[in-house]
Amino acid sequence: MKMTKIVSFYFVFFLILLNDQSLLGQIKNDTIGLSELIVKSLPIQSSIQNSASSISIISREEIKMSDGIILTPVLNKIPGVFMQQGSLNTNKISIRAVGSRSQYSTTRIKAYFEEIPLTSTEGETTLEDIDLEAIGKIEIIKGPNSTSFGAGLGGVINLLANTSPSDNSFVKAGTTVGSFELLKQTVSAGYSDKKSSFYTNYVDLHNEGYRANSRYDRKSLNLFGKHHISKKDILSLFAIGTRLKAFIPSSISEMDFNNAPQKAATTWGEAKGFESYDKLVMGLGHQHNFTENWTWNSSISSSFKNGYEARPFDILKDNSFLFGFRSKVNHSTQLFSYPTTFSLGVEYLTENYDFSLYKNLYKSQPGQGSIQGDRFSEINQNRNNSNAFIQMNIQLTSKLFLESGLALNRTNYQQNDVFVENNMDEKKYSFGSIWSPRLGLSYAIAKGKNLFSSISKGFSTPTVAETLTPEGQINTSLKPEIGVNYELGFKGVFLNSKLYTEFVFYTMNVENLLVARRFADDQYMGINAGKSSHRGIEFLVNYKWIPNSNIQIQPYFSGAINNFKFDEFIDKDSDFSGNNLPAVPDVQWNLGFDLKSNFGLNWNANYVFFGKMALNDANSKYTENYQLLNTKVTYAFILLKKVKTEMNIGMQNILNEKYASSVLPNAVGFSGASPRYYYPGNPRNLYGGASFTYLFN
Repeated sequence: MKMTKIVSFYFVFFLILLNDQSLLGQIKNDTIGLSELIVKSLPIQSSIQNSASSISIISREEIKMSDGIILTPVLNKIPGVFMQQGSLNTNKISIRAVGSRSQYSTTRIKAYFEEIPLTSTEGETTLEDIDLEAIGKIEIIKGPNSTSFGAGLGGVINLLANTSPSDNSFVKAGTTVGSFELLKQTVSAGYSDKKSSFYTNYVDLHNEGYRANSRYDRKSLNLFGKHHISKKDILSLFAIGTRLKAFIPSSISEMDFNNAPQKAATTWGEAKGFESYDKLVMGLGHQHNFTENWTWNSSISSSFKNGYEARPFDILKDNSFLFGFRSKVNHSTQLFSYPTTFSLGVEYLTENYDFSLYKNLYKSQPGQGSIQGDRFSEINQNRNNSNAFIQMNIQLTSKLFLESGLALNRTNYQQNDVFVENNMDEKKYSFGSIWSPRLGLSYAIAKGKNLFSSISKGFSTPTVAETLTPEGQINTSLKPEIGVNYELGFKGVFLNSKLYTEFVFYTMNVENLLVARRFADDQYMGINAGKSSHRGIEFLVNYKWIPNSNIQIQPYFSGAINNFKFDEFIDKDSDFSGNNLPAVPDVQWNLGFDLKSNFGLNWNANYVFFGKMALNDANSKYTENYQLLNTKVTYAFILLKKVKTEMNIGMQNILNEKYASSVLPNAVGFSGASPRYYYPGNPRNLYGGASFTYLFN
């Protein structure tokens, strides 16, 4: 009833405003071609068209086409990228199946915010802490195609900050309401002049969730600024503060998925399991232009986290502190008369992580939820990671571009059991030195049409959870995963740059494959168990149709055909060689359109199809294919000459598809219980919102 009233209100309001032409603001058509976009996160910036790698760019406008809550529908539009959403706080991203076998989080993919690392030293990434209001653009480099970012076998996700409009200042307030008691309130402010630009926003997000024990509360404060100290120096800063308390419904069995998808896992529901933490990430960057040909960029960053997680099998208290340093020097010159740009840099991260485990006494007092008991473990870990890289881009002819790079990485772990008195047994482990070379070529066969190919080597180190044995010791026999990636692709524009197409063929072979071997409920350890092959085809077709001066329609179609298998995989007495990798679809299709108008009314719709996924290494169980259809309508207008007003309404899962939005690969049932593979996705749901922006200039 509540949502029905909200929907009715917005439709009536839209009709009223459509008849008031005096309030309408003008929205310019987007005339910039996708191939012309510059990839800013590369150590040597270049356009998508000329880069010899598979790169996707998500604009601010595309981010705004989602519900504004989470990146899942945004990232799942990108061929080769698959984001699974167990809940708002349980998500994992895989790129070309790398990271798909992670149990609960995103691993083997690096992430940065304005070149400040968001990935911990053990390789885990949490993007859901960053509110979508703070993100201006996303750049995704697929596969080990960037030597400058270290251990990221799957690729790199770079987030660029939302900024204030040029020479403008504003304050903004917005509210979004929706199904499952969704309520998001946002306050933003920005300032910009010829020398400085600052942006900040505060977000309060609440959602009761579709399932039991899935309430989510997050408060976040984001700040980004840039100031030109002089003609040659630019100083930038950002800070992200997060306070989270999110309950955890966990995965459920097939029987519950089919008959009672709203319920939480029994033990998690009885324990009222949850996680909470306070987190602060800060960074300070400096750019100095020595001359037109010499530039230096450097940054320092730190993050703090104080966490508490109540789980059925124990209660975790943890604290972490991370410090990072990144610096690079770029130089443009003539090498043997060929235009050449060099980039030389280093990145260093060090992290101290302390955690304690306590007994959970929730069974002793039924109905009370988690109750902290005696401490039975306390561990201190120190982790550090260093990466040195060099990249060289050469224009061999007017049509031929060469990219080359080389990186050297070292990762070390150190652990001490401080729970045991007078314990002097400190465990140390190093993955040694790992070299990562890359070579790429891009050739313009005609104006706006490029063929490219590349070969690159990448790696990913195990997470700390994977390195620990059941006794809590570091498994020093583990090796990092190593992969060699080959790509061949085409990027081309047609019809006066209105049509953009991209086709990529790739193959990557991964050795020392890390797999999770379970030894207890919700507890596992990593082992090196073989090799895997990652082969696929990705394509994108994007067209801009401008039927008249008032309307722009942009239909698109993209997809990925995947062939991910175990080349060699023997675990104890089981031989899984030749089987499909679990937790990643065999195909993924995405199509839709974005309609923009000069009278303020915008509409987008998106349809995505996911193929079946294996649920375990044995391939004895698969999910069903599923499809999702989402849409959103936005109306923007100017009120009282100074107030830009936007109202929107959207619907997700219009077809009311029953599907698993995330799966737990290789789930095992203990004590006679059925394996809990499934995280049910949300049924059909609505949302709507309004924002008011006061423009000072």
